[in-house]
Amino acid sequence: MLQAVMIAPGKIKFKDIEMPQIEENQLLIKIKRVGICGSDIHVYYGKHPFTSYPVVQGHEVSGVVAKVGGKVSGYKTGDKVTIQPQVVCGKCYMCNNGNYHICDELKVMGFQAPGAAAEYFAVDADKVHLLPPDIGYDEGAMVEPLAVAVHSLNKAGDLNNKNILVLGAGPVGNLVAQAAKGKGAARVMITDISNYRLELARRCNIDYCINTMAQEPDSSVLAVFGPERSDLILECVGAQTTIEQAVRNARKGTDIIVVGVFGEKVDVDLGLLQDRELRLTGTLMYKEQDYREAIALIKEKKVNLAPLITNWFGFSDYINAYKYISAKKDEVMKVMIVVSE
Repeated sequence: MLQAVMIAPGKIKFKDIEMPQIEENQLLIKIKRVGICGSDIHVYYGKHPFTSYPVVQGHEVSGVVAKVGGKVSGYKTGDKVTIQPQVVCGKCYMCNNGNYHICDELKVMGFQAPGAAAEYFAVDADKVHLLPPDIGYDEGAMVEPLAVAVHSLNKAGDLNNKNILVLGAGPVGNLVAQAAKGKGAARVMITDISNYRLELARRCNIDYCINTMAQEPDSSVLAVFGPERSDLILECVGAQTTIEQAVRNARKGTDIIVVGVFGEKVDVDLGLLQDRELRLTGTLMYKEQDYREAIALIKEKKVNLAPLITNWFGFSDYINAYKYISAKKDEVMKVMIVVSE
């Protein structure tokens, strides 16, 4: 079978390797789709701080069960599935207290552990989630980033009838905004500097889509939400400008959830944070229940994923997918690798 290996930044080599042999607690998955995310792009450019080469990518995936291990129950050949790509130690304090997603020894498939960019992939059954038959392979590969969004929102508790401000309309920001509406938010406002991304947000039925290059963000928040502002702010960019906007526009006592990945250190006005009794919370990855909720949101059609898929490339064209992303830059949301039909 073929496996795509990134042997160095910008270089992918296909290896013809033997079919994986599964252990009794594992499943063999025939991979259908692999999504490319921002972190994958960092690896492509050699800028991911926690990934070395060679590396097999692929953490946003969908597929079908091709073989079932002898001690595995609840799965059968032909089941449509996705994979939760965390590898944890199961022994540290965080693992022992239900927070395995921030395990002291956390590894992520496709970065510090082999990913699923191959025709077949052997994986522990407890990392596999069944997909309903009416969820397509593209949607199945987007469960992972949607679970990131769900987990970030779950850090804030009940969202029913809440007003939500999302800073950043990239793939994760869009999914955060959609998931907030799906979880019962009253009004959702999303901001960005890209008209392309904001138009996609409109197509996904986000209530208010504001270009902060054309409309002053602080006055836009007041215009949309009034003097009470929003109940929750999610920073989904990872930039100095947006974290400043988050703190400056927060109502007293508001939660700010940091979803964006910050590549550089930023300044935060801690005096304002203290004076207004704001709660600034980080969020990383997801738990099993976040995956289940993400799948439910898709099944119940509370999120619209189709507009976010910009293009598809065949497995043999893997490297061209990255070149396309590089050429299109801000006009790309999610690119899918079609490993098999």
